[in-house]
Amino acid sequence: MNNKFGKLSIKSLGNTLGVFILCLLTSFTAHSNDYKTILIHGFQPSQLTNPNGTNVISDGQSYWSSYWTDKADERIDWPSYERIEGKIATDWLWPKLKQLSQSGLCESGCVLLTHSTGDLVARYLLDNQANWLENAGLQPLNIVATFDIAGAGGGSELADTAVSALMGGNAWDDLVEAAIYLWLGSSTVDALGVLHDLKVNNARKIAPLPDSRAPRLRFVANSSDFFGITGGFLKGSDDGVVASHSACGASRVGRFGSCSQQIAMDGKIKSQSNAVTGFMPYHYPLIMADDYTHSNIRKADNQGKVTIAQNNIDVAGRNVGFQTYDKSTGFWIFKEHYRYVKNSDSKSVSQLIDSVLP
Repeated sequence: MNNKFGKLSIKSLGNTLGVFILCLLTSFTAHSNDYKTILIHGFQPSQLTNPNGTNVISDGQSYWSSYWTDKADERIDWPSYERIEGKIATDWLWPKLKQLSQSGLCESGCVLLTHSTGDLVARYLLDNQANWLENAGLQPLNIVATFDIAGAGGGSELADTAVSALMGGNAWDDLVEAAIYLWLGSSTVDALGVLHDLKVNNARKIAPLPDSRAPRLRFVANSSDFFGITGGFLKGSDDGVVASHSACGASRVGRFGSCSQQIAMDGKIKSQSNAVTGFMPYHYPLIMADDYTHSNIRKADNQGKVTIAQNNIDVAGRNVGFQTYDKSTGFWIFKEHYRYVKNSDSKSVSQLIDSVLP
């Protein structure tokens, strides 16, 4: 009797302990982030070559498949063959905003996580969503911050070149043709769509001063895609698609070499004479990733150590930042000092972002 009772007790205790551990794990998973995450993808060149054969939803899902697909709560998809202030707004942003408001997803707060042109789409959304939803008798979304990866909100000189060439404004040369082909995957397109919005002057005129005060945290790549060919059309440091003036969130266009006046893109601690000195309202560059390109900074793979431009940004009363460490190389007058984000030698930028999402 005692042995049987003892076995039952141990079994019951084991079951109870298992349930308790499962509850703890479930609780941790459900509350690991206080705010919901909404993804907004970037420009998808393939959609310009075949607008009628494009599946916007499927393309939107595939865009984030390397890392973010199963880590976010929602996505806002949009077609690159349309214009932001046109059908992207009316046919894609508005229906999704209405759905999100009616579901109550953002009642406790949402963070927008964007890549590339998603930065510009988000700025237009931030400027209009409250007014649109209130006019429809719906609750505006409580967006507490955006995390902008390789942001194209300042436009891209590549778009200026591509639109001019594709519309026949300039004679093509071999370098222009190579840059367009490498970026778009084709030297002919059926639609220009959001390329018009990505022209530098056009981009900077879209919702330049949104009413929203949500902080816009920036994550900047600095290694050219496309064998460096496209970088020749961009001003200052670039990631192969956007220049640092856009990715850093600079208030003006310039040939900038860093988002920080004290730290170089590669982490070297030294006064930067060509750094960004003024930013668009509420734009805060955090990570500068010297070995990452425009495309791989949003993915899962580590490309090397990264540094910090600013740190410890307030997001709805919570601190968002990264632990850093300093390292010296060389000796005597040849000694150089570098600052890196802790664990960036083993974690990708996406993993680092994921670790600080509020």
